[in-house]
Amino acid sequence: MKKRILSTLTFVALIAVAAWVFAADHIEAPAVKSTQADITDYYAFESPADPNNMVFVCNLLGFLTPGNAPSFDENAMVEFNIDNNGDLVEDLVIQCTFVGGKLQVYGPVKPTQTGLSSTLVNAQGPSLTADINQTGTANGMKAFAGVRDDPFFMDFTRFTQIADSLVQAAGGGQGPQRGFNSPGSDAFAGTNVLSVVVEVPKSTLGGTALNTWVTTNQKN
Repeated sequence: MKKRILSTLTFVALIAVAAWVFAADHIEAPAVKSTQADITDYYAFESPADPNNMVFVCNLLGFLTPGNAPSFDENAMVEFNIDNNGDLVEDLVIQCTFVGGKLQVYGPVKPTQTGLSSTLVNAQGPSLTADINQTGTANGMKAFAGVRDDPFFMDFTRFTQIADSLVQAAGGGQGPQRGFNSPGSDAFAGTNVLSVVVEVPKSTLGGTALNTWVTTNQKN
């Protein structure tokens, strides 16, 4: 499904994380060529400040140390996909690109094509432009792209102990360990991610019963 139409900015999805609330993967995906395009988490939720809005968050490039602020990949596009009729095919997309230290947001808009390849919908220019690490507002939308503390919590040490004990028990060894520690030890404490956040009015999404997922796409 790859297309080499550079003049129309065609992108090919390298990884996808499908979720209703969130999904997480802090380990490098095999097909990802750019670590700045490696999705760690995806969140979609009603805005706590305005119940008429929806917020979409894609976090990239996990395990950043404080003070380390790599730039976003200008050859990558983050695409929030929105299915509003239940057929699990995107009816609308919100596309985010990074050019010259700025975040450019296009949509929500009907995609030119569906599936693993995406073409930048730029007929009328971006709906919103914001400086990296600054919140931008336009057309009833808000958007931000920059470094943020990783919100994901996991006691990875305890998880490993439980997983290992299950394997041993299956082989006839000692019974499995159960239960997490309280409080647990957050393996992601003190680490950052590159975060892309877009808030839009629900009225622009064509419905309230939504399926949504995110992809990162690499320019051909």
